[in-house]
Amino acid sequence: MAKRKSTSDAVEEPLRRSTRQRTSANAAPAKSQPPKSEPLDEQSEAEIPAKQAPKKKAPVKKEAKPVRQAPKPAKKDAEPIKVKEDVESKDGVKEEDDTTDGERQYWLMKAEPETRLEGGIDVRFSIDDLAAKTEPEPWDGIRAYAARNNLRAMKKGDLAFFYHSNCKEPGIVGTMEIVEEHSPDLTAHDPKAPYYDPKDKPTEPKWSVVHVVFRSKFDVQIGLKELRTLCAPGKPLENMQMLKQSRLSVSKVSAGEWKFINELAERKAKEARI
Repeated sequence: MAKRKSTSDAVEEPLRRSTRQRTSANAAPAKSQPPKSEPLDEQSEAEIPAKQAPKKKAPVKKEAKPVRQAPKPAKKDAEPIKVKEDVESKDGVKEEDDTTDGERQYWLMKAEPETRLEGGIDVRFSIDDLAAKTEPEPWDGIRAYAARNNLRAMKKGDLAFFYHSNCKEPGIVGTMEIVEEHSPDLTAHDPKAPYYDPKDKPTEPKWSVVHVVFRSKFDVQIGLKELRTLCAPGKPLENMQMLKQSRLSVSKVSAGEWKFINELAERKAKEARI
């Protein structure tokens, strides 16, 4: 309802209750209108939080599954490179150690072709005795560690020179082949054997044998004296182990030495036939 304007400074007299009732009764009922919404000032608008739109969830990135690749074929291990040891000669020049020829190794083994008693037993054994054998012969009686170690290094198929030792004419007389690798030397445990070793225990054998068969006999023996002339510096046999360690009963032979001695044996055989 609008306020009445006053024409004076007097205080407007309040209507009586009855008057207010009549006035209100006579007055036509006003149509109810929805209250006008008054504009809010800037401060009020700021105080009312605006409705925020619901936050959209960020799409979850799906991790791409790794593509399975076909397994690569395994690389073959490279074969180890075989390095040959260098052997220094007396003149300071290093030479290749050609003890082996591929997989095969070469040796020299000594035996006594003339009668000699050891503990009352004759220990003679010549290349002819070996040639007469019908089965592989055990090379027993080795009682030196260096010679035994050479026996243990032998492989089936290796070749060896047969050397007549401790006789009037020592020298290389032929060849044989190793057909069985090392095994315990049982003669070391036999009190009746010529090379019995009471300190050797059967449970821990320290001596070994290999088994050999006959291969060839030279027409002409290559004597020790001739071999010594070939071991001078610059000569084909200057590094031959048997000539360096004369007391060694089983020694190594290089492939070059093996070839040279066999060719020498052939030449000597041809010369003898003339």
